[in-house]
Amino acid sequence: MYTYTVLFEPAAEGGYTVTVPMLPGVITEGDTLAEARDRVKEAIRGHLKVLQKYQEPIPVERKAELGRPVTERVAVTV
Repeated sequence: MYTYTVLFEPAAEGGYTVTVPMLPGVITEGDTLAEARDRVKEAIRGHLKVLQKYQEPIPVERKAELGRPVTERVAVTV
């Protein structure tokens, strides 16, 4: 079993866009948070199967990396 941090971002057109920082290129979306969760699990599973098929190493997220990401809004003037 592999565990990865995923980022759920509200999409402008509704629903959520989901990315997996440890697995660049894994991106999916869902109309609801529940659907987005299901789809990202499917996307991760598919990505890992391709890595296995081509005997590529599977990235492992270290425990220190499993903490919650911090999201902040920062205002700047130019």
